[in-house]
Amino acid sequence: MLIISATNRPGSTTLKVAEYYQKQIKEKGVEADLLSLSELPDNLIKTDLYGKRSAAFEPIQELVNQADKFIFIIPEYNGSFPGVLKVFIDACSFPESFYDKKAALVGVSSGKYGNIRGVDHFTGVCHYMHLNVLSLKLHIANIKNELNADGDFFKEDTLKYTNEQIDKFIKF
Repeated sequence: MLIISATNRPGSTTLKVAEYYQKQIKEKGVEADLLSLSELPDNLIKTDLYGKRSAAFEPIQELVNQADKFIFIIPEYNGSFPGVLKVFIDACSFPESFYDKKAALVGVSSGKYGNIRGVDHFTGVCHYMHLNVLSLKLHIANIKNELNADGDFFKEDTLKYTNEQIDKFIKF
């Protein structure tokens, strides 16, 4: 399983949510790797698109190839998902990176809708790649008010639904 923090913004709240998911999954006895898109090579657009592969991207591609399940933590950028997420998807080998694998989607935003549109847009990309998406998609709004000082969710509803999504995804 691979959790993807779908932004390259340094110190992002998205990464904190991804780390929370990783910790909760581990507590359930399942190992999950974590990839922050801030770890992508700075020159990815020049070195790893259109069939090219750089030495810097090879370990990332291998991490993707080894995963059979992905959890995408997707922040809202301009009413959709971050462009760096699409560039990452485009840089990965097709079809073997994602074809017939499984995904869970979590939208986060500082606003009140939890990136509903961005998750919907990314669902379309997943379907095109034959990436099977868990039907329980979460949309966590007002993300700055959802995490405590330790980076954990603490509100009852958020705990309930993240736990439910994790349990379903492990069985998926």
